Amino acid sequence: MHALSPTAKAQWQIHLCVVLWGFTAIFGKLITLDALPLVWWRMLLVVAVLALLPRAWRGLRAMSGRVMLAYAGIGVLVALHWLTFYASIKLANASVGATCIALATPFTALIEPKLARRRFSLRELLLGIAVLPGVALVAGGMPTEMRLGLLVGTVSAVLVALFGSLNKRMVEHGDAFAVTGLELGAGTLSLMLLAPLLALVHPALGGNPFVLPGPRDGALLVALALTCTLLPFTLYMIALRHMSAFAAQLATNLEPVYAIALAALLLGEQNELTPMFYAGAAIILAVVFVHPLIARPRRIAHPELAATAEAKGIAE
Repeated sequence: MHALSPTAKAQWQIHLCVVLWGFTAIFGKLITLDALPLVWWRMLLVVAVLALLPRAWRGLRAMSGRVMLAYAGIGVLVALHWLTFYASIKLANASVGATCIALATPFTALIEPKLARRRFSLRELLLGIAVLPGVALVAGGMPTEMRLGLLVGTVSAVLVALFGSLNKRMVEHGDAFAVTGLELGAGTLSLMLLAPLLALVHPALGGNPFVLPGPRDGALLVALALTCTLLPFTLYMIALRHMSAFAAQLATNLEPVYAIALAALLLGEQNELTPMFYAGAAIILAVVFVHPLIARPRRIAHPELAATAEAKGIAE
């Protein structure tokens, strides 16, 4: 049996990475904690692991105070993205949450030119508009009580576009390990401070971040932090050494497909949604797939930063 070429091995690695990201929504549904303590513990666990890496500390020491403050601000957006993502899953289900995250690509097409200081693209704007019929079908294909989950999930996708574009703008200013630790550390702290205010916005966004998870939830949280953040982070970084950014992005766009398939297989969610929902999801995913086909692929300076985003809006 012939050994796999570096390119073929990278393709398998990136697809394994995307499958692991697809499990994120499943973990969000299985963990019984409210969205806020779920996100808080996930971020804290990842930060704790990164704190053991000397490279992360060296990267922090090399940053100026202004750069650290900028990354900390982006970390607040990351935390709010994860919070709204899991709140969407709690308010609806994993399939709805994953479909909403697919909206991040067209939102990024609209937001990135301004924040990352690149030329505006009319065709990307048209792609953003093209996704709207899919959203309408998704909304019409779910029970009424799930539509708040759709709205919260859409907010989550906007947050992906925001922090992904800002990270792209800041990408040359810090080591990836240090940036990830700083952003998630700031996000952990921000959720502690914002918890009372978030509860006033909606009960699904509130909760006590310090609540201790039970043995089952604790094990799932460790698996979520390690297998859906640090492990795919490493795989993504290694794979990109042997494949183009275009190929990696095309594979990454499969994440919502995997998440919906896993939700049907593991959670039986196909019984909760109508064919109209899946038709809408197909339209949204088609737009997501078309985007890298018509956009000019660009080299990623620091693909490692993709670790902080479910939607991978950082690596276009």
